[in-house]
Amino acid sequence: MKLQIGYFIPEFPGQTHIFFWRERQALLELGIETDLVSTQRPPKALASHTWAEEAQKNTTYLFPFNSIQDLAKAVLEIYKAGPKAWLRCLFVIKAAKDTSVSQKLNLFGMVLIAGKLSWLAKRKGWSHVHVQSCANAANIAMFASIISGITYSLTLHGPTLEGYGSNQHQKWKYASFALIVSEPLLKVAKDKLANCLPQQIAVVPVGVNLTDIKRQTPYIPWQPDSPCIVYSCGRLNPVKGHKDLIDAVEILRQRGFDVRLRIAGEDEQGGKGYRQTLEKIIANKGLSEYVQLLGAISEQMNRKGFEDAHIFALASLNEGISVAAMEAMAMEMPVIVTDVGGMYELIDNGVDGIMVQPEQPEEMADTIARVLCNKDLALKLSQESRKKIAAKFHHRRSAEALARCLESLG
Repeated sequence: MKLQIGYFIPEFPGQTHIFFWRERQALLELGIETDLVSTQRPPKALASHTWAEEAQKNTTYLFPFNSIQDLAKAVLEIYKAGPKAWLRCLFVIKAAKDTSVSQKLNLFGMVLIAGKLSWLAKRKGWSHVHVQSCANAANIAMFASIISGITYSLTLHGPTLEGYGSNQHQKWKYASFALIVSEPLLKVAKDKLANCLPQQIAVVPVGVNLTDIKRQTPYIPWQPDSPCIVYSCGRLNPVKGHKDLIDAVEILRQRGFDVRLRIAGEDEQGGKGYRQTLEKIIANKGLSEYVQLLGAISEQMNRKGFEDAHIFALASLNEGISVAAMEAMAMEMPVIVTDVGGMYELIDNGVDGIMVQPEQPEEMADTIARVLCNKDLALKLSQESRKKIAAKFHHRRSAEALARCLESLG
């Protein structure tokens, strides 16, 4: 018997959402059909994937309301829930921790959006809603559960819990189960949410589809007296440490290495935010000819970026477990990343990748130089990296964990 669930992703499809697209296919292979639902459309500059148009056509967006009739359906669903549900919603809003008056007013607005989600769940015949976030989408699912009785679950992707906003205790308290991508994040959840966690929690990393992500040509280490291409991939946000990586490139160029850095990813404002800060840093250092900000690019362009480069580097200040680093490893590249968050679960240091300390551009530069100048090391890392992904980080793992949790609900 097939299950039909709501698959709730905020601002879908965004630049980091390729994993969700893969996971839906894996869920379908396991007999679980997913209907896409999202809070609202992402900025156009972030919907860069080749499948983005198809995804948007197949996604129901909860906000803004499309019509008066759309709004009326949400209001009617809340009305039919009755006074007991209304009072529970009010109680949740009143009990929300670490929330300002304006945030509580926002929660009131989310009750109305939850009415639309409840109506949608009934019309589509969902047995459950899985939320790929612990931010406001989780609040909406929580209120929908109170209104309609539909169960919901969460995935905590990290890199922190605080980054997903307030009211965490109640988002988790009302959830049927949760998935967490790394052991360090599980510890954070246990430390900060204490008795509010659902009984069932699975620790399972996201992963990559090795059928899709593979090299077309063999990896070739850097040849002296030729440009070295360093590739990085991550949204343009200070937490990704792009400034430190740019500093490392500056150090390497001062040492005589002809390093070219290409960074795939865009800021959350579609190019109007942290990108502008990075552009100034690059210009002030005189690196405009050597550092490219590629913006949000398709998965095909991203794979080409991996394939054309000699090294993948990520200088994050914090991570859950980086999907971009997983993809680089699947593409058989030497990977150099910072030892933050759950990255130690991905990298066996010195075997299938190298870890350095965060906020240490000099150490990053030294390590890049070491890999460039040691062909045997570069080849060893490239050969071992894909083996690690095949063994422990295939994209079906999270789908299988979600399927097991759904089965436990009966």
